[in-house]
Amino acid sequence: MVDEQPADDLSVEQIEGDSWGAPPPGSTALVSRVYELRRKPVGTLTAEDLRVLIAQQVGLDVVVPRALRRLREDPLLEGDYYPGDVLVAVLKVPAEYWAARGGQLAELEAVIAAVDNPDRELARDIDEFRKRVGSA
Repeated sequence: MVDEQPADDLSVEQIEGDSWGAPPPGSTALVSRVYELRRKPVGTLTAEDLRVLIAQQVGLDVVVPRALRRLREDPLLEGDYYPGDVLVAVLKVPAEYWAARGGQLAELEAVIAAVDNPDRELARDIDEFRKRVGSA
């Protein structure tokens, strides 16, 4: 079971109790977007928003459980790039995260098991994930 979720109307910034303020001057579009997404209510985060935050390893304690919930409904949940791009971002979360969250790891394994005939790249990402975290 995924850990209990905080209120949908709170942002990652509010949940973590850590305001980053404005992006540094001259920030890239990606950095500016991450700063913006940290202030967005988590209940309004899109699949692409989740993918970006997870890929940048920002707010993982907040956004990974939300992503897992969405992935249970649609294992190939798509952000802006391709079917399964959210799952790929989750698969690349550091092994240390999963080591401390066995319940979420079990949920991710259930999501992976629900993927019928993953394409070659996704199958490779799944294999690399399992080697890295020592799961199934």
